[in-house]
Amino acid sequence: MTRRKRMIHSALFRVPKDAINQFVHRGSTPASTLFLASIVGLLAGLVGTAFEMAVHFVSETRTDWLRSEIDHYIPLWLAAILISAGLAFCGYYLVHKFAPETAGSGIPEIEGAMDNIRPVRWWRVLPAKFFGGMGTLGSGMVLGREGPTVQMGGAVGRMVSDIFRVKNDDDRHSLLASGAAAGLAAAFNAPLAAIMFVVEEMRPQFRYTLISIKAIIIATITATIVFRSINGQSAVISMPQYQAPELVTLWLFLLLGVLFGIFGVVFNKLITFSQDKLTALHQHKRSRYLLLGVALGGMFGLLLLYVPELTGGGISLIPSITHGEFGIGLLLLLFVGRIVTTLLCFGSGAPGGIFAPMLALGTLFGYAFGVIAAHCFPELPIEPGMFAIAGMGALFAATVRAPITGILLVIEMSDNYHLILPLLVTCLGAVIMAQLLGGQPIYSQLLHRTLRNEKLRQQDLPDKG
Repeated sequence: MTRRKRMIHSALFRVPKDAINQFVHRGSTPASTLFLASIVGLLAGLVGTAFEMAVHFVSETRTDWLRSEIDHYIPLWLAAILISAGLAFCGYYLVHKFAPETAGSGIPEIEGAMDNIRPVRWWRVLPAKFFGGMGTLGSGMVLGREGPTVQMGGAVGRMVSDIFRVKNDDDRHSLLASGAAAGLAAAFNAPLAAIMFVVEEMRPQFRYTLISIKAIIIATITATIVFRSINGQSAVISMPQYQAPELVTLWLFLLLGVLFGIFGVVFNKLITFSQDKLTALHQHKRSRYLLLGVALGGMFGLLLLYVPELTGGGISLIPSITHGEFGIGLLLLLFVGRIVTTLLCFGSGAPGGIFAPMLALGTLFGYAFGVIAAHCFPELPIEPGMFAIAGMGALFAATVRAPITGILLVIEMSDNYHLILPLLVTCLGAVIMAQLLGGQPIYSQLLHRTLRNEKLRQQDLPDKG
C-alpha cells in the first residue's frame, strides 16, 4: 500500500469514530443526549429481554431435569429442594458478596440515584442483579423480574454516561431515568406504562424537561422494539378480551377500589414489617443471610412440586384465574397464601421485584370479588374477569401510588383497552382510600428505610479516629 493510500485509509477509518466523539462531546446538546438515550434503550432492551429469557430457561431446565434425570437417582422431592436451594444460594451470595444494593427490587436505589443520594456501581450491579435474579427467580421464589430490569436499565444508563464521559448532571440524570423506563418496558412489553412510571411514580426525583422526556420516550421505544423483535408483539398476559361493562356496575368497581385502598396500606406496612423482622434474624451476617436464602429456596422447591400456584412471580397464574379455573374458596386461600410467600421472599432481601406478585394478588382478590358480586346481584351483567383486571390496577395504584401507571400497565399487558373506564374508577377509589388512611408509596418507604438503616449502621461502627 502506497503512502497516499495509507493516508486515505487512515482518514476514512478515523472519520466515523471522530464524528461520533465530536457529536457526543461538543457539549450538552439535545441531539447528543437523545442519541445516547437510543443507545441506552438498545442496551437496556437487550439486557431486559436476555434476563427474561434466562429466567425462563433456568425455570424450564430445572423442571425438565427434575422429571427426566434426577428422579432416577434420588427422590423427586429431595432433588427439588436441593436444586432450588442451590439456585437461591447463588442469588443471595452474589448480593451479599458483591453488591448489597441489588437486594430487593432495586427501584428505590434508582430513585435514590436520581436524587444523587445513592451510588450506581453499574460494574457490580449488572452482573450481580442479572445472575442473582436468575438464581432467586429460577428457584421458584415469589418475585418479579420488573424490579431487576428497572435497576439494570438504570445501571445501563449510568454506564453509557460514564463510557461517553457525560459531565452535565442533567444529562446524566436523563440517561439514568431513560434506562429505568427502558428496563420496565422490556420487562412487561408496556412502553406507555414505562414512560408514565418515571413521570408519575418517580415524580419527586425526576427532573422534567423537554429533553429528559424525549430521552425517556426514545429509550422506551428502542427497548420495546428490541423486546418485540425477539419475543413477538403479543401481550404479555393471554386472557379473555372484554367489552366495556354496563354503567350500572361501575359502583361495584368503586367498592373494589376502596377495599384495595385499605389492603394496599396494610400490605405496605406488612412489607416493611417483614423486612425488619427478617433483617433482625440474619443481622446482615453472611452466614445467616445465606442460610435464610437456602432455607427459603428449598421450601419453594418443594412447593413447586405440590402447590405451584404459591410459587413464582404470578404472571403465568393470571390467565388461569381469569379463565375461571379456581373456585371462590381456593381463590381466597391462594390470595392469603401468596401474601405470606410474597412477604417471605421480598422481605428476605432476595434480588427480585414485587410488581408481578402484586398483580397476581390483585387478580386473585378481584376475581373472587367478581364471583361474589355476581352471586349477590344476579340481575346485573357481571363478568368476574373484569374485576380481576381492575384488581390488578387497583392494588398497584394503592401500594405504588401511581394510578395512571397502573391503568396503562394493566391495559398494555392484558390488551383490554375497553376497560379503561372501570380501571379509572377502581384505581381512583384505591388511591383516595389509601391517602385517607395515611399510607405512603411503597418505594418511598423502602428508600427511606434503606437510608435510615445505612445511617444506623454507620453510627454503630467503632470510631477509628
